[in-house]
Amino acid sequence: MTDVKITKKAESIIKVVCDGHTGYSEKGEDIVCAALSSVVQTALLGLLAIAKVNVKYKVDEANGYLEFSLPSNLNQEQRKNSDIILNTMLCGISDLREGYSDYINLEVK
Repeated sequence: MTDVKITKKAESIIKVVCDGHTGYSEKGEDIVCAALSSVVQTALLGLLAIAKVNVKYKVDEANGYLEFSLPSNLNQEQRKNSDIILNTMLCGISDLREGYSDYINLEVK
């Protein structure tokens, strides 16, 4: 089971934590884990490369852990682009969770 915790402040996502492998299939063949990882990692890459946000992140591939948080001093354009990227990510995670609820736990607070 992968636990995904998303923290919002004033309707904007400010922190994302993904912890654990989904356990849908064996390592290297787990399409649910691969899909979830792709959605979240692409969002992180978008924040870094497209929104130009200095995101702090931690990765532990062996344990299926990825955490990132946005700085509080974003300018207006960075905030807008970050909101678009992260809300798109949330749509993707929510859709995956809907189809694979035994393998993905999603908490938005």
